[in-house]
Amino acid sequence: MSEAIQQAAEFLQNKVKKAPASEAVVKGLIEAEKIAKQTKVNYSYSQLIGNWRLGFITGTKKTRKRAGVVLGAGKFLPKLVNIQLTYSQSENSQQQGNVENSVELGLLKIVLTGSVQFWAKKNILAFDFTRMQLSLSGFNLYRGYIRGGKDREATFYKQTLKQQAFFTYFLVEDNYIAARGKGGGLALWVK
Repeated sequence: MSEAIQQAAEFLQNKVKKAPASEAVVKGLIEAEKIAKQTKVNYSYSQLIGNWRLGFITGTKKTRKRAGVVLGAGKFLPKLVNIQLTYSQSENSQQQGNVENSVELGLLKIVLTGSVQFWAKKNILAFDFTRMQLSLSGFNLYRGYIRGGKDREATFYKQTLKQQAFFTYFLVEDNYIAARGKGGGLALWVK
């Protein structure tokens, strides 16, 4: 595995003080994705169960020519911003479950929740955030459905993959995971 990815994970887990160069991390992620495609590695949803803190992302830029989407520069998220994904398993299915995405910035906390479905043959985790909780300093400001969430929640498992947001996981280790989003960006999370 890429030394830069391992160093990035250790930096994000406060095991080392110096972050690797963002360019090296992006290069390592692209190489890991290429290897995963070549070796046709398969993961299971159970490997994603748990709490993961987002630490490194790349943006995307749409080009005017037919090149499609190009990766922007990667960056480590500031430590004062805490973004976490928590995956849990459904009682009824090995490939379905729930997701919680919490974002904390100072005293403000936003928690989005919804359903997930894992497409094992392609390592794709489809998701839809249908509920939100917004709180300030522990005081609940809002809790309920968002963007027609009740109806979307009821039909989530009937939708095609094209209708859903998703991550394609190409690197799943004990202490970090990496994926490409539907929009083309890359992300690295640590346990």
